[in-house]
Amino acid sequence: MKLLKLVPDDTNIKFLKWRMPFYVVSIALMIASWVAVFTMGLNYGVDFAGGQEIRATFTQMEEAPIGDIRETVGSLPDTGDPIVQRFGAANEVSIRVKLPPEAEGDKEFADRLTREITNALDAEYDNIRIDGVDSVSGKVSGEFRTAALWALLAAMGAIAIYIWVRFEWQFGVGALFALVHDVSLTMGFFALTQLEFSLQIIAAILAIIGYSLNDTIVVYDRIRENLKKFRKMPVPELLDLSVNETLARTVMTSLTLLVALIPLLLFGPASLWGMVAAITLGIFVGTYSSIYMAAPILIWLGVTSTSFVPQEGKADQQEKVARGEA
Repeated sequence: MKLLKLVPDDTNIKFLKWRMPFYVVSIALMIASWVAVFTMGLNYGVDFAGGQEIRATFTQMEEAPIGDIRETVGSLPDTGDPIVQRFGAANEVSIRVKLPPEAEGDKEFADRLTREITNALDAEYDNIRIDGVDSVSGKVSGEFRTAALWALLAAMGAIAIYIWVRFEWQFGVGALFALVHDVSLTMGFFALTQLEFSLQIIAAILAIIGYSLNDTIVVYDRIRENLKKFRKMPVPELLDLSVNETLARTVMTSLTLLVALIPLLLFGPASLWGMVAAITLGIFVGTYSSIYMAAPILIWLGVTSTSFVPQEGKADQQEKVARGEA
């Protein structure tokens, strides 16, 4: 039986030939992503923004009237601009209402607002069933945001230190830059699309970091082996060789993950759509960064063909002299 080969053995793509244009585009996208985050903001879920979330099911309808629900809830006092989304099946909805700043920490106000919303829905729709109510205070949501930020920073910092110890400091800097690139583009995606940014998305970003790191380490390991094997080969050619040698593994890993993610993206529950979309984007971004970000930056960080050649001590030099080799 002939094995499936997605990438031929003799692949010789000159990836580093276009490293400058790709770097310029990538840095521009990173800057644009953070501009979008700071100007457009993120659509924080109740986890991060605080407020009330009511989940309901319309038992005798195939599809929930989202527009009518938004008008019904929005007409009530203190509800602001409610966010109404499908939650699971077409007849299930999630209604999220952010509490006014002056009502943060006021449990009585939150309970009263929840009762007003549920009473209005019961009066408007005979076939509605309230499935659950979640309440998150502004203080707790702020703590969630801080904890999530520290989790991301700690993960990237620990990864950079590990790669520094495992390889060399240039590899640690390169891997960290690639991870910052991946996280930046993911954040920009959520700022542009205004998809809900919740704790699920933090988990997705951590998964993206893990995938990107795995891809980068495979490439770095092959680069280190080739630096020891081909000491006279120019570094750009050596990096191209290393990336091409690991390309089949990279493509196979990415496609395997996409086979699992695409059905979830197309047919999975709406509650998981944002998380799956983030991981799917992360696969493409992580694969790209391991090739065009993590590898070329080694040239600018001063990695040479002698970077992994052991330095001779005085004893070694004296031994060579004694053998007449020096």
